[in-house]
Amino acid sequence: MFPIRDHNPSRRPALVTYALIALNLAVFLAMLPAYGDERALLSIYSDWALLPARISAGSGYDTFFTSMFMHGGFMHIAGNMLFLWIFGDNLEDEMGHVRYLLFYLLCGIAAGMSQYLAAPTSRVPMVGASGAIAGVMGGYLLMFPKARVDVLFIFIIIFKVFPMPAWVMLGLWFALQLVAELGSTAGTGGVAHLAHLGGFVAGVLLTYPLWRRRGGPAFWSRTQGHPAHAAARYRFAQSSVPTVRRRR
Repeated sequence: MFPIRDHNPSRRPALVTYALIALNLAVFLAMLPAYGDERALLSIYSDWALLPARISAGSGYDTFFTSMFMHGGFMHIAGNMLFLWIFGDNLEDEMGHVRYLLFYLLCGIAAGMSQYLAAPTSRVPMVGASGAIAGVMGGYLLMFPKARVDVLFIFIIIFKVFPMPAWVMLGLWFALQLVAELGSTAGTGGVAHLAHLGGFVAGVLLTYPLWRRRGGPAFWSRTQGHPAHAAARYRFAQSSVPTVRRRR
């Protein structure tokens, strides 16, 4: 179950969102040769990934930033960039390019700090843009709770797209992260659910002043909880394969 698009693409080109996607992809491609060499990959992680034990020892503070642009594999970066592409453009449209970039970076740092504080002696490296993107999702939820998001649901052999309000999709995502974190053991590796939660909460808090300046609940009433422009109309191409009806 994951989103594939929203129904309100931004009014203006989301230059920062596109640049962030490009930068993440560039770093991934630069690291690509190391994915088949465990020693080379560990060497890169030791220098640039967020390692809580190293932070506790008094060094590596820059890795709160550098770790945001590293990923552990193709599916890791593909999922993150999909979420950033769907939710980043409208938030950038509302905040402006520079403020959105600062917002993104602060959410990423808050996500890394959340994971660090949970296990400050851990030697498991943390990489990925998902904490910063979780912040984008939190900001999107506050600004556009009723925006329609198409979610692809996959269950064994069933594939179906459901349009749903952003608050349902993002609320469910947050709840799943919380349940997963409560069922995990800190510092043991895997998915950094606490970083996702920390980034999401930071995104809501950092977006709150903008939401208040727009009018708070009055902003929701004015926009019906959607981005303040017309929704896109998606057209599906009809199949050229003729319909075959069963004979009686």
